[in-house]
Amino acid sequence: MTTSELTPDSPMADILDALPGARRALFSRYHLGGCQSCGFAPQETLAGLAARSGGHDPAEMLEHLLSADAHDQQMLIGPAEVKQRLGSDTPPLLVDTRTREEHDAVRIEGSVFMTQELQQQLFAGDPQREIVLYDHQGRHALDHGSWFQGHGLKRTRVMKGGIDAWSREVDPAVRRYRLEVD
Repeated sequence: MTTSELTPDSPMADILDALPGARRALFSRYHLGGCQSCGFAPQETLAGLAARSGGHDPAEMLEHLLSADAHDQQMLIGPAEVKQRLGSDTPPLLVDTRTREEHDAVRIEGSVFMTQELQQQLFAGDPQREIVLYDHQGRHALDHGSWFQGHGLKRTRVMKGGIDAWSREVDPAVRRYRLEVD
């Protein structure tokens, strides 16, 4: 489903699929979707969620989600552009936000693994430093990117499609993999 096809009657699963940052946007403005008491089911519609959570206007909620997605889209950078930037005189810091196991198994050469210590160093460091975050498929790193930008690191970008897109579009020697969740 595309963003233009979303309506207040769309199931939350479709909204979350079309708008990767929707859960973050709902939680930040409406305190919805972040815990058991304010969660929602995949088949619940946005209108249903709005009605049972205090009578929010579902059309306004959808507009907020679309606006938040437009902001997220500005944060994204394609894998080919990342490769080009890495070859420049002032390359960005490439930060892997996946799990330690994923990073140890397969990574983009020159990237560093995100740790609490690294995060604190970056937050205390140069706010003009260019940073590119990546994850497996480019969805969860958007949350990290928003967190970094919210802490003053305005030149933080997120690689669109994550390491999976890097492998498909830039370097096929980087093995692709699939996560299986029990």
